[in-house]
Amino acid sequence: MRWTTQAVDADDGALPGLERSGLVRRVQTPEFDGITFHEVLCKSALNKTPEASRLPFDYTVNTFRGCSHACRYCFARPTHEYLDLDAGHDFDTQLVVKTNVAAVLRRELARKSWKREHVALGTNTDPYQRAEGRYRLMPGVIGALAESGTPFSILTKGTLLRRDLPLIALASRQVDVRVSVSLAIGDHELQQQIEPGTPSPKARLDLIRAIADAGMSCHVMVAPVIPFLTDSKQHLEGLFADLAAAGASGVTVIPMHLRGSTRGWFLSWMSAEHPALLPRYRRLYGRGAYVSPEYTRWLDARVDPLVERYGLAGRQPAHRGAETPASPKSEPVGPPTLF
Repeated sequence: MRWTTQAVDADDGALPGLERSGLVRRVQTPEFDGITFHEVLCKSALNKTPEASRLPFDYTVNTFRGCSHACRYCFARPTHEYLDLDAGHDFDTQLVVKTNVAAVLRRELARKSWKREHVALGTNTDPYQRAEGRYRLMPGVIGALAESGTPFSILTKGTLLRRDLPLIALASRQVDVRVSVSLAIGDHELQQQIEPGTPSPKARLDLIRAIADAGMSCHVMVAPVIPFLTDSKQHLEGLFADLAAAGASGVTVIPMHLRGSTRGWFLSWMSAEHPALLPRYRRLYGRGAYVSPEYTRWLDARVDPLVERYGLAGRQPAHRGAETPASPKSEPVGPPTLF
């Protein structure tokens, strides 16, 4: 079924949560096998972050809900439950597209009350996931922000950002623009298991290089570090060496956290693929969402010398803290086998 033949008044079988979200139509196409797009007309584009969140930005814009990257650890999975969809398979395959987001954003930015506060893009789901190639929402969003004098940042795993690099570079001459790439898994085979819908590590390294070649700084979110799978000295050193060679300006390292229904989704995969690690995960996370303080201090001690060695201590982007608060520094407590 082609995109151009979708009827707005077709029976879309919408769930109640989607009906409340301004659903217009449902789209399925062979180009995105197994994925359903729920096109909605959003009433607002700017999202105010709660003060209690301690995030370093006050506003976000999300062009999509749900994400075909299908990262098994994604902290945004529970947000799909507000739409009466599940946080597992539905999050990966039932994607909400805010087709009018750029026009709504432009109206909101034109209000006299708007104070041109920093806006973060990519804090919930990736604005450059594969469907952006079809919907092309980001050029309008970037244009609206730049023309209104609003500083913004972008965080992505998606190499589609390369399409908009000229526009982003132009915007950076008008407002403060920060671009970050998320790359935490350097091993291609493991990346395909845990982040099956994302571009390869090599493709993201090429994206970092393209951003640097365009004259812009590119911070890298090495997040999340997955205990006992991506926290070895060999893996981290190889990844940091590759990031430095690609021209990354700095890194932020965050251990994986497992909030809400994300925990069950990730651990179900872990029980199938790495069952021997489950007891260690129970000790490390207990009943909570975050790793133990001892593990965080151990990881800090492992990462800090690598950051120094590879010159990756550049300024942190406005996205710092989007996944979890910064952890206090301390002395190492031993190898991860203790946790």
